[in-house]
Amino acid sequence: MILHPGRVCLAEWHAVYRGAAVALDEAALPVIARGAAAVEKILARGEPVYGINTGFGKLATVRIAPEDLETLQRNLVLSHAAGVGEAMPVAIARLMMALKMCSLAQGASGVRAATVQLLAAMLAKDVIPVIPAQGSVGASGDLAPLAHLAAVMIGTGEVFCGGARMPAAEGLERAGLAPVVLGPKEGLALLNGTQFSTAYALAGLFEAELLFRTALLSGALATDAARGSDAPFDPRIHGLRGHKGQVEVAAALRDLMAGSEIRASHITGDERVQDPYCLRCQPQVMGAVLDVLRQAAATLGTEANGVTDNPLIFDDPAEALSGGNFHAEPVAFAADMIAMAVCEIGSISERRLAMLVDPVLSGLPAFLAPKPGLNSGFMIPQVTAAALVSENKGRAFPAVVDSIPTSANQEDHVSMAAHGARRLMAMTDNLRGIIAIELLAAAQGCDFHPMKSSARLEAVRAKIRAVAPHLDEDRYFAPDIESAISLLRDAAFETANLPGVT
Repeated sequence: MILHPGRVCLAEWHAVYRGAAVALDEAALPVIARGAAAVEKILARGEPVYGINTGFGKLATVRIAPEDLETLQRNLVLSHAAGVGEAMPVAIARLMMALKMCSLAQGASGVRAATVQLLAAMLAKDVIPVIPAQGSVGASGDLAPLAHLAAVMIGTGEVFCGGARMPAAEGLERAGLAPVVLGPKEGLALLNGTQFSTAYALAGLFEAELLFRTALLSGALATDAARGSDAPFDPRIHGLRGHKGQVEVAAALRDLMAGSEIRASHITGDERVQDPYCLRCQPQVMGAVLDVLRQAAATLGTEANGVTDNPLIFDDPAEALSGGNFHAEPVAFAADMIAMAVCEIGSISERRLAMLVDPVLSGLPAFLAPKPGLNSGFMIPQVTAAALVSENKGRAFPAVVDSIPTSANQEDHVSMAAHGARRLMAMTDNLRGIIAIELLAAAQGCDFHPMKSSARLEAVRAKIRAVAPHLDEDRYFAPDIESAISLLRDAAFETANLPGVT
């Protein structure tokens, strides 16, 4: 897949995250060259220019001699490679590399083509930096994580290569690549920017989108298991309110339940006037979630195609302008939105699960056990889901509101985008567990009905039953949950025609 800098769509970034091979559009090379030439012109004027011939951050007033410019860039990378914690997942590291490559390739960072081409070659040959995931506050860019990327490019640090972890120099050599000697501005360009935060936020978005769609399946199946009504999904209701996501979710739920024998058998003769909110208000809740995810996707799509280092280089006339594009406030807000959406998907899913195990609300055997009392059935799986929901509630507190000054108060307001984005993977892992348990419970609930659900939902139930048989009596439950989680992780359910963001 060829990436065109500044014009990469979310579906392409999604493909990168899922492991697609990528290459840089060669039309970017002349653009990169113009930016590098502009840096040379700026240097030739002999004026102090931040990041090119001065120190960094609070040390910006220190002028650097021409013979020390190469050492300046190397020292910058080594000193800033100060991250801690576990290495970021390879899939997200690849996405970060692709984001950085496309940012540099727009010519406003002042790097040479050879430097960008090394980054592209590392991606192509699967030389992925080992990047500690903690250490960024989301301004002045994701300095520490991106410095670990830049360190590998100069032959320092570690890489994953062919699935093995090894010193960077060894990994580059195995791939037939040579470290780069950084020129003026290049170290700063590599480690400044929002690509770490944006990569994590995009990964969270992509996982949330898949789980959102799967939750529509589990919600529809749970509605049938509880013999709930599809009347609240009537398009006339949602047309009067007008929210796009709500209208689309209602339509999706109607389609998923179309042809259900279970629903048809209870259209007449059901004494219940209204279902609990967890069933009845699915369009309103999940529709709002969809709208929020789409807003976050729009923000991240713009950010992913932007240039976010500092200073920025312009070639006509040759000029370096210092600004603040490295401040990841947009990414932080987007990550917080995704976090709240993920939390709400899990919250309403767990409420449907709790409804199913309650015989008063569902009309099903207590805890979905054929012989309740002798068997506990789904009693503790619901507790597990509740625990995961509670964890996500704690993680969903907005990160963007927590600024902390750094760099001797030169960088006195930061976004915390890195933390806000990084937590999304743990939150989506929790959500995957919640939905998996709901799917198991919904399938068990439907098993108590002699009729079938819709063809679409029966296909879902068949996949669940292929890995987790009907619960006749209590058994070791954890493997069933893990099997269901694996189905979600492997995207085993058909969700392509359900509403989404990419």
